[in-house]
Amino acid sequence: MTINLADYPLLSTIDTPDELRLIQQDQLPQVSEELRNYLLNSVSKSSGHFASGLGTIELTVALHYVYNTPFDHLIWDVGHQAYPHKILTGRRDKLHTIRQKEGLHPFPWREESEYDVLSVGHSSTSISAALGLAVAAEKEGKDRKVVAVIGDGAMTAGMAFEALNHAGDIHKDMLVILNDNEMSISENVGALNNHLAKMLSGSFYTGFREGSKKLLNNIPPIKELASRAEEHLKGMVVPSTFFEELGFNYIGPIDGHDVNGLVDTIRNMRSLKGPQILHIATKKGKGYQAAEQDPIKYHAVPKFNPADTSLPKSAPSLPTYSQIFGDWLCKMAKADSKLMAITPAMREGSGMVEFSQRFPEQYFDVAIAEQHAVTYGAGLAIGGYNPVVAIYSSFLQRGYDQLIHDVAIQNLPVLFAIDRAGIVGADGPTHQGAFDLSFMRCIPNMVIMTPSDECECQLMLTTGHKHNGPAAVRYPRGSGTGETLPNIDETIELGKGIVKREGQSIALLNFGTMLGEASKAAEALNATLADMRFVKPLDEALIIELIESHDVLVTFEDNAIAGGAGSAVNEFILSKGLPVKMLNIGLPDSFIKHGTQAEIHQELGLDCEGIVTKVNAFMG
Repeated sequence: MTINLADYPLLSTIDTPDELRLIQQDQLPQVSEELRNYLLNSVSKSSGHFASGLGTIELTVALHYVYNTPFDHLIWDVGHQAYPHKILTGRRDKLHTIRQKEGLHPFPWREESEYDVLSVGHSSTSISAALGLAVAAEKEGKDRKVVAVIGDGAMTAGMAFEALNHAGDIHKDMLVILNDNEMSISENVGALNNHLAKMLSGSFYTGFREGSKKLLNNIPPIKELASRAEEHLKGMVVPSTFFEELGFNYIGPIDGHDVNGLVDTIRNMRSLKGPQILHIATKKGKGYQAAEQDPIKYHAVPKFNPADTSLPKSAPSLPTYSQIFGDWLCKMAKADSKLMAITPAMREGSGMVEFSQRFPEQYFDVAIAEQHAVTYGAGLAIGGYNPVVAIYSSFLQRGYDQLIHDVAIQNLPVLFAIDRAGIVGADGPTHQGAFDLSFMRCIPNMVIMTPSDECECQLMLTTGHKHNGPAAVRYPRGSGTGETLPNIDETIELGKGIVKREGQSIALLNFGTMLGEASKAAEALNATLADMRFVKPLDEALIIELIESHDVLVTFEDNAIAGGAGSAVNEFILSKGLPVKMLNIGLPDSFIKHGTQAEIHQELGLDCEGIVTKVNAFMG
């Protein structure tokens, strides 16, 4: 993909932030405009995260202009908004490769650039990491500065507040920028408020405030009166200072799209001592009207024509597993008024939009708070309800203690609908659902199901919903196979697999939705094929039956081999002292990089050809 750099006279001269800092401050609005246009033209031609980056153009320019990056540490939370950062830090001409195999990583990534201080992908980690870096910088003694940028959505996670609480307590020098693109604070954004922010962040005000506190320190009644008067006056002109109760100096909110105002305020705040919060107001999709009006739709986009008023419609395809789950939720909620559905801020991704509209009293979005989502489900279960926690595989990792401590130990009937299991593709290592079978399988009381298609998925969701204990159904990103769905009340027997094909010598045990590839491989190898369906409880009788009539057992799963479904089969066979050769096929003991699902499956030998090759090599 080629972009004519002549259309970007200033941006084309900036390959590093050092070159950005050579530009006159009055030229920064033009740099911001060129950067916004470049982002629009590049992502529209290549696909990728979009609306978030448009909202942080001016902030990115201001931060790299004021701070001496990469010596000063700049940390982005999650990283959807970091495309402008990548453009300004030597990766402009590679941006069109983002999220593609061997291309730029979708998020800030330490291996990719010295400007990416923290590798990220999941939300709300920035303040904790920034505090650790601030402590390290203080011990280093070289006046290195630390800045974390976190969105108002990521600020809903408990981890962010844990970090704020610690930072306020140990009082290290750091700046947290709260990028607020949701709150209704437009009346606070303007010339007066920007002037106030400069004044509040300036040396006169901060010096006066600290000096007055010291001066009045030994006169308790006057000190208390002065403190109350100060807080009352500030409350009239800036929002309630919750952050100051945690030990932070709070400035804002200010206009996050006024690049010169940002530079002036951030420059003032750079020299302040102790933990600082700068609250900025931005608009997702800023500068591209369609994205401003629907930032959720334009959060991540396919290739599109910027001149069009809407994104291109994809060709009709089979329903995704997320949609199948959402349809099941609606049908089951109609039959069961005690069903309660919970999502940690992933309504759209988990297929729950229709459910949230039709059954608002049974729908709970708990924000980015996976730990709370799991234990909240436990509370509902104790209260006599039937909770369903819809959660991505890689996000359930964040609620692991709650899964054990609050659900499994108490054997509570909470159903986990685990989306994005296995290889997810373009989001890379932080989002691959590689470990859920491994980390759930060792937990007592769990029932773990791996559907092979959408029919099985619905049967298992209903089975798990009606099971009087914790249950999990894990399904991948992507579409089903076109199977006809069963009745909503149909269930299956726990721990029973199905033999799909009779063969000789080799038995292939499939766990999950890659049954199609396993079927082709079984044909090529003249192997028996069993769809195991359950990782826990295993169909032990079927395994014994297959061992008695076959020389080799091959397990196949879209999960880490270490501790996964194949390991469960191995453990059972060893415990019984059964004589059979075993081969486990699944994800290797490494973090899987980004690429399409098909590319990664082929590279890892998880397609028909790969299975046949591995089995033949194993057989000698």
